[in-house]
Amino acid sequence: MLIGLEAIGEDMNQLYIKKAVNWIKSKQNPDGGWGEVCDSYWDRNLMGCGPSTASQTAWALMALMAAGEVGCQAAERGVQYLLTTQNPDGTWDEDAFTGTGFPKFFMIKYHIYRNCFPLSALGRYRRLTAATAA
Repeated sequence: MLIGLEAIGEDMNQLYIKKAVNWIKSKQNPDGGWGEVCDSYWDRNLMGCGPSTASQTAWALMALMAAGEVGCQAAERGVQYLLTTQNPDGTWDEDAFTGTGFPKFFMIKYHIYRNCFPLSALGRYRRLTAATAA
């Protein structure tokens, strides 16, 4: 959602965006990634909680970067998570169901998510950090 707001020119310094950024940062796992279990549809206390996955980590990273947080510690740790969990062939393993067909009833495992979103996040990170260094 933050990526879309950035794309339409929303002021990323708005209080509600800062609140979203703080929530994302608060849900980061000790390994540097992010994840959420499907049970979060039944138990709202589980929102943003679960073992780290490549796709969910990428979504969190892209949101942070959209909000101008590319250099924050959480983003750096998320990038490291993706780099250290990447397989030698450039892919990521991901057994979790991270897509929703019908909440609480039908969950989807999109096999491309585990690769396309982390690659997009790392590409965006590289582009933004290269622009900052220049």
